[in-house]
Formats: sequence, C-alpha cells, structure tokens
Amino acid sequence: QVRLVESGGGLVQPGGSLRLSCAASGTFFSINDMGWYRQAPGKQRELVAGITSGGNTNYADSVKGRFTISRDNAKNTVYLQMNSLKPEDTAVYYCNADIRYSDWPPSKYNYWGQGTQVTVSS
Repeated sequence: QVRLVESGGGLVQPGGSLRLSCAASGTFFSINDMGWYRQAPGKQRELVAGITSGGNTNYADSVKGRFTISRDNAKNTVYLQMNSLKPEDTAVYYCNADIRYSDWPPSKYNYWGQGTQVTVSS
C-alpha cells in the first residue's frame, strides 16, 4: 500500500512564501503523474498544478507565475514552491499521484495525501 505524506503547510503573511513537499512511501513499480490540489472552505477541490513523470507541468491560471511544481523521482517526492501568496490561496492542499505496481499490465492507481493546511493572513 502506498502512502502520500505532505508537509510544509502553515501560516504565512500575504506576499510570503511556502514550500510544500509530498513523499510517496511503500512498494510500487513507478509513479506517473503527480499533482497538487486544494480545497477552500465551502468550495470544491481544484487542481493547482500537475507534473508528469517526464517533467511536463501545468498550472491553474490563478497560480501561474507564482507557484512552481517540481519532483525528485529518486526520492519519490513532489514539491510545490508557493511565492507571492495571497489570502485567496488559503486552503487545505492535497497531494495526488498515479501509482503503477508493475510494468505489465500498466494499470494505474490513484492516491491522495491527507492534506496540509495553508493559511495566508496578516
């Protein structure tokens, strides 16, 4: 069984920065796409940023130019560098990953982390 464990959340002032990390642990063959989602109170969970195993990235329009997603495949870890944070970035941030347990069949299983709170407030 795979576990995704996030860290790095907290309270930060507007304009500040935080770096989230998410490490995958357990026994598996490979990790395909990884991503960060967030859910603010009363709102639906939304994609913040995604990254493929090859390093291709995509971002929500609201975070483009401020957030950067990256991954270290050797450490099975994905990061989210968040700069110029705004109060509207306040949410619980969740890590997500597609995991393969074997080369064949190439079935993928989707996992979520437990979430980490990010609060942007003065």
